[in-house]
Amino acid sequence: MEPQSSLPDNELLVVDTSVVINLNATGCAKEILDALPQRVAVVDVVVGELEYGRSKGRSDAEMLADLVKAGVVTVASLGEAALPQFESLVVGASAETLYDGEAATIAYAIDANASAIIDERKAMRLCSSRFPHIQLGCTLDLLSHQAVKQALGQARLADALHKALLSARMRVLPHYVNWVVNLIGNERAAACHCLPEAVRQAARNT
Repeated sequence: MEPQSSLPDNELLVVDTSVVINLNATGCAKEILDALPQRVAVVDVVVGELEYGRSKGRSDAEMLADLVKAGVVTVASLGEAALPQFESLVVGASAETLYDGEAATIAYAIDANASAIIDERKAMRLCSSRFPHIQLGCTLDLLSHQAVKQALGQARLADALHKALLSARMRVLPHYVNWVVNLIGNERAAACHCLPEAVRQAARNT
């Protein structure tokens, strides 16, 4: 049974650094974002994290700038009302704090009554426990949205997903594993090291 995208219905989606990287890796980020009915924003803190990647040869900052120029992503800043939430997520013991980009994404989503799109398990856990009213989504919720499926078609969506898995090592939540494997096929799934070893082994033996 194909999972239904749990992408929240909020009009604004705030995407984290890893989500931007995943979308860039698909090779068709603009088409994906164009297809979504929601508006998409990134916090300037996320832009800063991507800019830092330039020194390591990554082009995600430049690619995000192109998406902003194309009008499919807007850049936002934390207001005063969001700062306490941001600080609560970055100050403290490492087990209970997040990277700045994750924290800024969650804090802005709280302040703007938006949905936070993040992939990291720890960020999801902390957000769910501290701010249970905030709607969460992940990259695969974007890629599996019906509007995106229709815009790309199955073959191009499979290629885009495969690129994100290989290049960005995109995290796959358990309820999406079967959908991912069925879409990209066993041969490609067996080579995706971001998938669990048991899943890759099963794909090799099928």
